[in-house]
Amino acid sequence: MTTTATPTAHRAPPVIPCVDPATGEPLGEVPITTPEETRAVIARARKAQRRWGESNFDTRRSVLRHIQRHVLEHADELCEWIVRDSGKTRENAMLGEIWPVNEKIRWTLKHGEKHLRPERVPSGLFLHKKATVEYRPRGVIGVICPWNYPLQNILGPTIHALFAGNAAVVKVSEHVAWSAGRFQRIFDEAFDAHGLPRDLVQCVHGYGETGAALVSGGVDLIVFTGSMANGRKVVAESAKTLTPVIAELGGKDALIVCDDADLEQAAHAALNGSFIAAGQNCLAAERTLVMDGIYDRFVARVTELARELRQGAPSQEQVDIGALVTPQQLEIVEHLVEDACSKGARALVGGKRAERPGNFFEPTVLVDVTPDMKIMHEETFGPVMVICRVRDDEDAVRIANGTQYGLGLTVLSKNRRRAKRIADGIETGGVSMNDFGLTYMAQDLPFGGVRGSGFGRLNGREGLRACTNPRAVLEDRLPLHFASKVFPVGEHDYETFRGVVRTLYGVGLQGRLAGLRDLGQTLRRKL
Repeated sequence: MTTTATPTAHRAPPVIPCVDPATGEPLGEVPITTPEETRAVIARARKAQRRWGESNFDTRRSVLRHIQRHVLEHADELCEWIVRDSGKTRENAMLGEIWPVNEKIRWTLKHGEKHLRPERVPSGLFLHKKATVEYRPRGVIGVICPWNYPLQNILGPTIHALFAGNAAVVKVSEHVAWSAGRFQRIFDEAFDAHGLPRDLVQCVHGYGETGAALVSGGVDLIVFTGSMANGRKVVAESAKTLTPVIAELGGKDALIVCDDADLEQAAHAALNGSFIAAGQNCLAAERTLVMDGIYDRFVARVTELARELRQGAPSQEQVDIGALVTPQQLEIVEHLVEDACSKGARALVGGKRAERPGNFFEPTVLVDVTPDMKIMHEETFGPVMVICRVRDDEDAVRIANGTQYGLGLTVLSKNRRRAKRIADGIETGGVSMNDFGLTYMAQDLPFGGVRGSGFGRLNGREGLRACTNPRAVLEDRLPLHFASKVFPVGEHDYETFRGVVRTLYGVGLQGRLAGLRDLGQTLRRKL
């Protein structure tokens, strides 16, 4: 028997079911934010930002210090929330989320003001004027997060947004929505302590419809981190309102092991690049390109190390590698590995789903991989070390450039000039020599990609200023009040202007002197 609800019947809002990906245990439900509610959230954020945008840097630093104290004092608790929601290890939660958040706050407290203060610049030919660039808040910044770093993906872009004087509305990934309510408390407590509205940072929840409502709902900038396919959707939606976008669209980063690399250093860099966060890392070393001269020794060493890795539910035992966040990602990893093996690759370690509950794929070392295989071109985002043999430097550069991505790169060699020469031949947004992934932690460096990895930058001066609208100001240096007369046009004005332009910009001394003679003849005719 079925019943039909009357028009006045109350219907509960749809919810996101939340599950621990390592155990399958239900965590709870999070209500979905409708498009109408999302637009209302943006409106409240805009109202709150008006006051915040006029705050001084001392106030903004005080708020960030409060946020940092909360993160430090509750670090163990926050890590537990991260572990339960994402399936990652406690160690990765601390190293990959708590540490970067604190480092970003430290950098912003120390350097943020100097990069946002009005900046005097030359006024060019207008010596009687002074020129200034002002970095003014954009207003409301929309953040769309992926699921691989539940805490850091919320706080990272929001720290710079706040310090630049903006409010933020964060669309949390539906796959890690459960922990977002706990992370919201970090902001709420800081704002309450300073008598500021909680609406300065708000989280919204849902699927594509909620994200689309955020993009076109009146925000002044979108910071999107996610897949290339979803990035295209965000850009298409943003075009409706001409909302600017910073897009970090993942990568297929190469880790190049030269034949003169230190074996132990290279092996552990490759392990870090492949297995940190179970490979669910935009900077993951998804292609390990190893030169002939070191190939056999390198493969033997990483195989030995990978066989020792422990995998399981991090909330229940100490392990090296946790679960993948979503069942869909597990299927993607499985498909790419199976495709590679069907074309001649071999799994020396792992190579299949783990035989246990949860979203587990075994830590895998895949060798005999060739550039024609899917796994060399499509994002794996899983615990798979993909090893491809290369002949020499030129071969490594060619294969490294053979994808549509261009986010990061790691080069391992004892020869600094050689490493730099290899790196200079590869199109990426960042490169790290003889260590994996440290460019993100060096907060003075901008972070972002080229080509299919996106555009715009986070972190550093560039990332902070991206949260602002630079305004050009030209004002009086001297109290000289005279009219700059253009109208009506005089009989010899064209020739006068031509002479001035030639005098200023003529090629070489002779060109300028010719312009000066031209100008003199014109002025004599005018007189």
